[in-house]
Amino acid sequence: MLGWFKKKFSKTDEEEIQKSETQQVAVPEISAPVATEETTEPSSSGSMFHRLSSRLGKTKESLVHRMDSLFLGKKEIDADLFDELEEILITADLGVATVMDILDDARKKVKRDSLSDPTALKKVLKEKLRSYITESDQPAELVMPGTGPFVIMVVGVNGVGKTTTIGKITKKFKRSGQSVLLVAADTFRAAAVQQLTIWAERNEVDIVTKEEGADPSAVAFDAMDKAVAGKYDVVIVDTAGRLHTQVNLMEELKKITRVMGKRLDGAPHEIMLVLDATTGQNAVSQAKLFNEAVGITGLALTKLDGTAKGGIVANICRELKIPIRFIGIGEQIDDLRDFDADEFIDALFGEEQYK
Repeated sequence: MLGWFKKKFSKTDEEEIQKSETQQVAVPEISAPVATEETTEPSSSGSMFHRLSSRLGKTKESLVHRMDSLFLGKKEIDADLFDELEEILITADLGVATVMDILDDARKKVKRDSLSDPTALKKVLKEKLRSYITESDQPAELVMPGTGPFVIMVVGVNGVGKTTTIGKITKKFKRSGQSVLLVAADTFRAAAVQQLTIWAERNEVDIVTKEEGADPSAVAFDAMDKAVAGKYDVVIVDTAGRLHTQVNLMEELKKITRVMGKRLDGAPHEIMLVLDATTGQNAVSQAKLFNEAVGITGLALTKLDGTAKGGIVANICRELKIPIRFIGIGEQIDDLRDFDADEFIDALFGEEQYK
């Protein structure tokens, strides 16, 4: 739970948090869609692993199962096998450059280790994918403030599930005993403030808002004042996902970061980009643009359960070297998971680490 935040829990704490997170909360009806939470029984680590594996089913079918079929139908490792493997990896949205790097590495290992059994390639590929993800991982304490609130600025284009992700992250912090302040700095999108306010009410946390169309930087500045005065542990700032042009959006985000930094030294300590996994390579392009503008320190990847192209996870890690903090694999609160590279790879390849 929030391992990237380096929060320590006892076993009892974890069980209580999991139990409390499964309770259903009534949500007022609003015009903007808000993800609902279903009531579930508290999950053991084993059943949660099974859930992750199940929710990655579309990607497993397009990547791992197709690889298994390919390897089982071949008696030797040859050029034809590599050609077919290339097609499988690309269709899983690993990206051309990443696929070429994977295959080059595989060819070298086949030659060096004198591999002849095609099924041996599966382990080689699995470990290469794992290496991309683990190499991008960075401990969160690198951005943690010595004193005062931990400020997270959340960015991303409209439609990726940004505000819903904020609501679910807020609940995780709240259940771990942290006081949270939400900041509605997305003042341009219709109902954005109202949607975030609903999440604040659901999680019973405070929120800073202004009228629609207000200066987002002014909202952020006021929030820093309130955060310091109120001694909040965590501040989560929602931002716009679209303005009149992309250039204006990036300039607005830069301004928000400058304003927060002037009021609170080091803020924002985390700039988290929310990406929709179903958009594939567009997600990589979005990440590059946001990273160039404001310097992304962490990622939340949503809707992995809805895509057969989950290879985007490894591709993003390899190309951007930005750690993934959370992955979304469904609508329930437990389906916004703290990202664990080993768990993800093992679930994808169907190798159960929990018995």
